[in-house]
Amino acid sequence: MTETTLAGRYQVVRHLGGGGFGQTFLAQDTHLPGNPLCVVKQLKPKPSDPATLQVAKRLFDREAETLYRLGHHDRIPRLLAHFEQESQFYLVEEFIEGQPLDQEFALAPAFYRSWCDCAFARHLAGAGRSPPAECHPPRHQTG
Repeated sequence: MTETTLAGRYQVVRHLGGGGFGQTFLAQDTHLPGNPLCVVKQLKPKPSDPATLQVAKRLFDREAETLYRLGHHDRIPRLLAHFEQESQFYLVEEFIEGQPLDQEFALAPAFYRSWCDCAFARHLAGAGRSPPAECHPPRHQTG
């Protein structure tokens, strides 16, 4: 998909990854000064009829709204845009320089990964409390 421009403005630079639900690309926003990098996520619904496609579109719009609200957190990439093109759905998110999250977690000690998983899950659930005891990293004992 390199050499492809999506929505008339997002020039795909390279493929970042993918799975069963779609593909992720690094792109440049050609409508902004300096052509900043962004991440374009292509979601591929497998509609069998127009009604199924309509449901997929409704769910996609709801997901975009949720991502937009979450993106006002300093640890979550901002949603910059969402659009539909040729029966494919796309999310455009802020590009954050660094290693992929799975590589970051692979370098972290196991107790820290577990604590981060619990803390992030509670944050997304909107609990606003500290993680439960089983999610706290073990404390070093002195003496």
